[in-house]
Amino acid sequence: MARVTVEDCVIKIPNRFDLVMKAAQRARDISAGAALTIDRDDDKNPVVALREIADETVNLDELQDSLITGMQKHVESDEPEEDLLDGELPTLSADQGEAAATNEEATGDEATSEAGASEEATPGEGVIGEAPSTPSVLYEDVDLRD
Repeated sequence: MARVTVEDCVIKIPNRFDLVMKAAQRARDISAGAALTIDRDDDKNPVVALREIADETVNLDELQDSLITGMQKHVESDEPEEDLLDGELPTLSADQGEAAATNEEATGDEATSEAGASEEATPGEGVIGEAPSTPSVLYEDVDLRD
């Protein structure tokens, strides 16, 4: 039955890649609880999605939009980004500053404290641009056979 359904769908959507992508998105929507526009007839979600496309009971433009939205990794925000000059570091907002302070308290790092501002920072203490140093721990050979 699926082969006949695909042949019916190719008439509606000539590009097989687009057909597969839209049918897969519709099948995911059905799995997520979207209402069916045709009777299921004991068919699985991909077959129901193909039958809906063939019968033109779903809006293909809305399906395309939900497919694009589902595939997007980066969602654009309405807030404009500030242009930074070369070498300039971004400033933290109040929420980000509180989160950074909480993180420093939890890890015990004090890279930019007032008392340590005059001291020279060592690698691994939160200096930006340096790789963390490897620990210099020596292990003793212990005989575990007893």
